[in-house]
Amino acid sequence: MIFTTEHNELRRTVARFVEEEINPHVDAWEEAGIFPAHELFKKMGDLGLLGISKPEEYGGLGLDYSYEMVLAEELGGINCGGVPMGISVQTNMATPALARFGSDELKREFLAPAIAGDMVCSIAVSEPHAGSDVAAISTTAVKDGDDYVINGTKMWITNSTQADFLCLLANTGDAPAHKNKSLIVVPTKSKGVSFSEKLNKLGMRSSDTAQIFLDDVRVPQRHLIGREGDGFRMQMMQFQEERLCAAMLGPKGMTNTIQATIDYARDRKIFGGSVLDNQVVQYRLAELQTEVEALRALIWHATEAYVNGEDVTKLATMAKLKAGKLAREVPDACLQYWGGMGFMWDNPVSRSYRDGRLTSIGGGSDETMLRILTRMMGMGNG
Repeated sequence: MIFTTEHNELRRTVARFVEEEINPHVDAWEEAGIFPAHELFKKMGDLGLLGISKPEEYGGLGLDYSYEMVLAEELGGINCGGVPMGISVQTNMATPALARFGSDELKREFLAPAIAGDMVCSIAVSEPHAGSDVAAISTTAVKDGDDYVINGTKMWITNSTQADFLCLLANTGDAPAHKNKSLIVVPTKSKGVSFSEKLNKLGMRSSDTAQIFLDDVRVPQRHLIGREGDGFRMQMMQFQEERLCAAMLGPKGMTNTIQATIDYARDRKIFGGSVLDNQVVQYRLAELQTEVEALRALIWHATEAYVNGEDVTKLATMAKLKAGKLAREVPDACLQYWGGMGFMWDNPVSRSYRDGRLTSIGGGSDETMLRILTRMMGMGNG
């Protein structure tokens, strides 16, 4: 991937924003169990960071997806996983289908405010018994007059307690599971929408996550994104961007974890020398950094292909799989060299250990990624 002056300027802008507007507040947001999405997103919207690849007529910058990935890579420098996850839901999970397939009216009503940072949005796909298996969702949207009447529940929904609208996947017919689903914009102020208390998660503590209940929720049929029955296909298309973005959030944070471990191991004395004096420690940290750089190269390779119009399902799936594995391996290995201090709750490596665990689950589990890959490699049903 060849980076332009514009790529580099964007990288500097995002890095400065992370340093000045996010990292000083991360510990407080982690303690509170939520970050102020409306306040933070408005600042990002003013800088044009929430619509980098979105159409200019709705407030976006109209740039190609490689610029979105520069944003994602620098967001990986945030000192937690919850905030970058919440941002990426807004930019790469809840809005791509709306931007690509939504009507002009729908985009002006919901996409433009999301790009400006005036609205917070969530992607509402997962359900208590349907996470990675998207085809198994049971939420329904039934036509009644000019409306859809929606019933069901959504689970593990990021940004949900602050969201102004949901990009919701529901069953809209009796066709086979891959052809009966539609994406619908649901304002959270709609009658019949309610939320659980914030879920008490192992990691991603600064990201508000809740279960959403939809009881006879009425929304106009004009809130349909694209054509009825195309929801599964559109969601699978969104997954290409979601999984690339999820993978790209990893390398910078992993590198920071490795470097923090090098610094600590250099100062930590044991048996008459520093922990870093041990060749086994040096080799392990060097090996981990090599793995991180290989992941980063894979992601940028996939991004370049995506920008060139290629189907990158296979590469994005590989990147997501590898990112999930390294998100477990890197902090686990590094934490060991911190000794007892690594087991403390407020240690940055232990936070990385907790937050990174979700990468192998959210947006499609490791097993789902392997199932996709085995099919694409001609090895049967996986």
